[in-house]
Amino acid sequence: MSRKFTVINESFTCEQCGAHVEPLAQGSCRNHCPVCFYSKHLDINPGDRAANCGGLLVPIGIEDHKKKGYMVIHRCQTCGHVGKNKLALDDPNQADSFERMLEIMKNQNK
Repeated sequence: MSRKFTVINESFTCEQCGAHVEPLAQGSCRNHCPVCFYSKHLDINPGDRAANCGGLLVPIGIEDHKKKGYMVIHRCQTCGHVGKNKLALDDPNQADSFERMLEIMKNQNK
């Protein structure tokens, strides 16, 4: 089965910190809060809204992917699903917090 990507690039309010989150300016779709990096478990494949979980995805780590750049690693508080998403550190609308990325990196090495 091939992975499918459904484009849903819309604003939302973060359920963890309450921040208003703008869509990405270009290139992809935002799936996490740029302030606290929390997300919501909605998808099986990106944008499909087929996951019936709805749990909060907690940022548990950062990975430096050679081709995609920095990725946030999430674990669902409800079902335990682990997934990754590309960070948008240079997005002109609302960049992901570099300081939050460093904080997560520091805590993952403890």
